[in-house]
Amino acid sequence: MSVPTELGYTAKHEWVVVKDGIATVGITAFAAESLGDIVYVELPEAGTEVTAGQTCGEVESTKSVSDVYSPVSGEVVEVNGALEDAPETINTAPFEDGWLFRARLSEEPTGLLSAEEYTKLTEGEE
Repeated sequence: MSVPTELGYTAKHEWVVVKDGIATVGITAFAAESLGDIVYVELPEAGTEVTAGQTCGEVESTKSVSDVYSPVSGEVVEVNGALEDAPETINTAPFEDGWLFRARLSEEPTGLLSAEEYTKLTEGEE
């Protein structure tokens, strides 16, 4: 399973990349594969404040419902509206078109794992 090196990761299987103070957030390929076919996504609305480590949405699959935890603190400025009609995009392109939301950071993210650290974490969960 490919784990992009330019992203930061959480132990709860979210990824984040920051550009110009805006963080793009998604769930990892490992999480998407573990969940199975994703059929519904509940995301925070634009304008909502999210807090690092707190739940901010849900992903529902044919197997289960899982909470999404924000890896960052800030204001949601955009949600991936395409997921409303095509939530399976998270399964097919979790690091590209399957991103969940973007937030304007209120503080720099801390405690993120590198790709190498995240890979080691997931090796123990397979």
